[in-house]
Amino acid sequence: MATRIEDVLAEAERSGGTVRSIHVEKQLELQLDLGNLAALDTNPLNGLQFRQDPEEFLRSLARDNTQLLLNAVWQLPSERLQEGIVAKLPQPTTLIPREKALPKPRRPTRWEEFAKLKGIQQKKKSNLVWDKEKKEWRRRWGYKRANDETKEWVIEVPENADPNEDQFAKRVTAKKERVAKNELNRLRNIARAQKNKVPGMGLVPTGQPSKAELSKAIHVAKTSTASVGKFQDKLPKEKEQRNVGKKRKFQPLIGDFSAEKQKQLELLKIMSSKKPKLDLTKAVNRQLREDDQEQAAKRKKMSKGRKGGKSNRKGGKGQDRKSAMKQRGKRK
Repeated sequence: MATRIEDVLAEAERSGGTVRSIHVEKQLELQLDLGNLAALDTNPLNGLQFRQDPEEFLRSLARDNTQLLLNAVWQLPSERLQEGIVAKLPQPTTLIPREKALPKPRRPTRWEEFAKLKGIQQKKKSNLVWDKEKKEWRRRWGYKRANDETKEWVIEVPENADPNEDQFAKRVTAKKERVAKNELNRLRNIARAQKNKVPGMGLVPTGQPSKAELSKAIHVAKTSTASVGKFQDKLPKEKEQRNVGKKRKFQPLIGDFSAEKQKQLELLKIMSSKKPKLDLTKAVNRQLREDDQEQAAKRKKMSKGRKGGKSNRKGGKGQDRKSAMKQRGKRK
């Protein structure tokens, strides 16, 4: 609900409060940017008042600057609308930085590159076309379009076509193929714009597919039928595909109930046991591996000790020979 200024002033007088004037004096005028509804105050601050009561000082300063901004807004040309009086703001003068980076230009599609290379300019077509049969203007595409060939009740059979072939079904199939091709091209353009690899018809996106990749693609295409390729014809020198996938093995519905009972009991035993199941083979292999490592470490130490003993013995023999020679010299 709108409030009149007279009611606000009367309420302030009854409460005994003071109403501040709309006229504010400043040593330096504010730098106003009315397009952004912003004001820049370059006046020096009063340090004494700020130290005494910082919150009150900042509140008073904000109020005065806002009052000056509103006074400048009311001086702009305005017009009265149904909602109220609206001011016409000028163009902003302060450049505000963007939050996000500029969007990158979209990569052109193949058709756009081809059209630019050949100088083809796209002509804008009107949405309405004259329908000769209905004698009225109709939409070019969509429901109840003009010159709709799908509404024809008879189709001329071409000379080279099979007379028993259904031309209506052939036309529907051709349209579905065109739609699928257009959708594939659209997805390829999106992938090219995002710099992603686009897979081909059952092939890995490589420059020159190998023989194995081609054979895999042929197998995938053949097994995509309802009969899983059972009634598909083979090529003259085509080999059977082996080890393509794993086949699921199902237990017979009627058979050995004792084996099923044993499986269920083993499953319950595993679920109810709190201690983990001990794999004896794995534990024995681990113990043998550790024993082998210990034996190898002992052999290594023994070989090092033997080498050191030989060197000491050699040194001892040399000293004995020197002492014997000295004794012989003294005797002579």
